[in-house]
Amino acid sequence: MPHAVNANAPALSVAMSVYNAEDFLALAIESILAQTMPAFEFLILNDGSTDRSKAIIDDYAARDSRIRAIHRENKGLIVSLNQLVAEAKAPLIARMDADDIALPDRFAKQLTFMAAHPDYGVVGTWTRDIDANGDAFPLGGADHPTSHEDFMAHIEEGPLICHPSVIMRADVARAVGGYHAAFKHCEDYDLWLRLSSVTKICSIPERLVLYRHTDGQVSNKHIVQQQIGVAASRLAWRERMAGRPDPTETLDALPPMEDYDALFGRDGAYQEALAMTVGAILYSHVALTGEGFDLVLRHIREKRAEERVPGIPRTVARLVRFGEPVRALKLASSLARAHMAA
Repeated sequence: MPHAVNANAPALSVAMSVYNAEDFLALAIESILAQTMPAFEFLILNDGSTDRSKAIIDDYAARDSRIRAIHRENKGLIVSLNQLVAEAKAPLIARMDADDIALPDRFAKQLTFMAAHPDYGVVGTWTRDIDANGDAFPLGGADHPTSHEDFMAHIEEGPLICHPSVIMRADVARAVGGYHAAFKHCEDYDLWLRLSSVTKICSIPERLVLYRHTDGQVSNKHIVQQQIGVAASRLAWRERMAGRPDPTETLDALPPMEDYDALFGRDGAYQEALAMTVGAILYSHVALTGEGFDLVLRHIREKRAEERVPGIPRTVARLVRFGEPVRALKLASSLARAHMAA
C-alpha cells in the first residue's frame, strides 16, 4: 500500500543500518549531519549491536533532532534495510553505511540531478576508496555507469552502482518489494537488477563518498556466497527479460548452486552460475584460500578447456603469492589431468 502524502514530511530520509560499527560510526554520522542540505530525517537502525554502537547513536540523537534512532534485536541486514525503507517518511531515501564518509555536498548534487531527471529512480555517485586508516586504497577497474544505457550494458559484468552512495525514490523501491530475503550478501545487486526494468539508474561522475575497505566487510568476508548470489540474480534477471516468471522472488534462501537447473527450469543454469562465480573470485585471497578453491577445481573437472573461465592457469602463480603452494600444486595437477583427458 502506498504511503500517504504528508505535507510536513522531510524531502529526504537517510537510512543507515548499524551492527557493531563503533570504530567508524561517529565519522559516518558526522558526515551526514554536515550535509549542505539540512532538511532531512536520519534513520539509524541499530540491529542488536553488542559494542558501543547504541551509545554512540543515542549520544548523537540527543544532540540533533534530525536523527531518529531505532534499537531492536539482531535480525540481519536485509530485514533492517526493508524496515528502513518502510519507515522512511520522505519520497526519497538515501543509503549510507556505518563505516563510510559522505562529502558535504553529496545530497545536494544528487538531488539536483534527480530534479532535472525525474525518470531516474536510483542515482548513486562515484567513490573514493579508502582503507581502515582513511588512506587511499588502490583499486583497479572502471567507475560506475553514468547513464541508464551504460548501466544496462554492464549488467553482465559490473560494477553497477555503489549501494551506500545511492538515493532512490521510495515509491519505486517499495513497488518492487524492496530487498529480497534470498539474496543475502548481494541484496543490493538483486534490487538494482529488478529496479532496472521499471526505472532508470546511474551514478553521477563525482566522487562524493569515501568508501572504506576493511577485512570484515561482506565483499571480503563472504565473497564466495556473495558471488553465488550475484550469479543467481543475473539468471533471474534473464528470466524476467525473457518474459518468464522469476523463481527466486518468493524464496527465503537460495538452494545449493547444483540445484539451479531445477530452480530455473532449464539445463545449463548451474554451469552458468558456476562459471560466473569462478570468474568473480579468481583474484580473491579470501576465496582462493577458502571455499572458493573447490569451486575452481569443480569448474575444471566439468568443463572442456575452451569453455573454462579465462585466467585459471595464471591462478597457480597467484596461489603461490598467497602463500598456498599446496593448493597451487593441486590446481596445476588438476589442469594437467584435465588436459590429458581432453
